[in-house]
Amino acid sequence: MEGLRVVDHPVMARAVTELRAASTSRRAFRSAMADAASMLAYEALRDVPVREVEVETPLEKTTGSKPTNIMIVAVLRAGLGMVDGFLRFVPNASVGHLGMRRNEETLQPEDYYESLPDGIEDSTIFVVDPMLATGGSAKAALDRMRAKGARDLRLVNLIAAPEGVEVVREAHPEVPITVAVLDRGLDERGYIRPGLGDAGDRLFGTD
Repeated sequence: MEGLRVVDHPVMARAVTELRAASTSRRAFRSAMADAASMLAYEALRDVPVREVEVETPLEKTTGSKPTNIMIVAVLRAGLGMVDGFLRFVPNASVGHLGMRRNEETLQPEDYYESLPDGIEDSTIFVVDPMLATGGSAKAALDRMRAKGARDLRLVNLIAAPEGVEVVREAHPEVPITVAVLDRGLDERGYIRPGLGDAGDRLFGTD
């Protein structure tokens, strides 16, 4: 799909397999999520703007580069499980939070919380959420960031359904999407199949 990057790597496949398994313990699930988030972050950060810096090696001065302003925005609550994966590579990044819950009857997102750092207009912003299912929460999150003045937006998900990708592409065709895997599709309840269940419940023990 246009605008979609799937991270096809054996190590990612191992992490996704562990995340899918119903028998995976909470501790192992969190570990696999951290591994997968780090690999997603590495790929998603590949083409961020950089600035040149001067450094002094043990032998002489030279130039290097560092990413410019990076902001990670986690869609609560499952998105929290992906933040540290980004901070491993961009430890100075600012972190924001958007609280949205899915109405199980309408399958539409409902806002309940927002905490965003300053500097939105000047940052490359990664909206992170493990699951891109119906696309409602992702679209709502991107809409909210645009309304706050975001110019450079990226979406990063662990598992996506084609239906969700299409919703985001239609609403925000300029936003690149990075995922670990594109699954078969949604069931009648709007859950990704084969999926991995509810990522938030499995991360925080509320299943």
